Amino acid sequence: MIKVAVCGALGKMGKEVVNAITECPQTELAAKIDIAASDMYHTIEEANRVCDIDVVIDFTQPKSIFDNAKYCLSNKIKIVIGTTGLTDGQIEELKQLSKENNTGCFIAPNFSTGAVLMMMFAEQAAKYFDNAEIIELHHNQKKDAPSGTAIKTALMMSKAKESFTNGNCPETETIQGARGGNSYSDIHIHSVRMPGYMASQEVLFGSMGQNLTIRHDSTDRKCYMPGILLAVKHIFEKNDFVYGLENIL
Repeated sequence: MIKVAVCGALGKMGKEVVNAITECPQTELAAKIDIAASDMYHTIEEANRVCDIDVVIDFTQPKSIFDNAKYCLSNKIKIVIGTTGLTDGQIEELKQLSKENNTGCFIAPNFSTGAVLMMMFAEQAAKYFDNAEIIELHHNQKKDAPSGTAIKTALMMSKAKESFTNGNCPETETIQGARGGNSYSDIHIHSVRMPGYMASQEVLFGSMGQNLTIRHDSTDRKCYMPGILLAVKHIFEKNDFVYGLENIL
């Protein structure tokens, strides 16, 4: 039985994770952690003093995830990270800390198998198109922009070529940010924050005479649970560092 603590247990994702861990026959809910709770542990450190924890699942806030992850890895607690907002430098530091302490760390910008397939399809399509942009759409309570999924998608696509703005004319933004953020290999990312959306992403490819759009929509947070459980089982058995669910599908 894998003993799992859920950090951010009162959040919308956290509540779904708690239910998934409780219902899975291979996992046991060891602790619920939330800084805003009065009837559960406030910190991972507090829970670790009392509970036997194999894996922490973190769905908290961008401002706290890095410190949470460093605490877990330094204390040899395996961690599955679903909170986005980590920088490339922070991810590299966690990778090194994971190796130094021989403690598993699994980071995924998106745990939906459909979204991960969308990212993998985009990586394949990038080999055949010289122009591409990304539009990601989320609810207006999401604090980080662009989304971790969009950033990881652009990173995967960037392996194909150095720039995806082939043939573009020199541009002038009359309103700053109109062309979105310029990410890896000049892939522009546009972030939409609006009520009515949960999580959606479009990857747009273009060439002479044709366009290709790859889109994924999440409409219920339950779609993330199979991927999260897959990550928990993997990190419990393999004890390695993984960035992206596509690496274990």
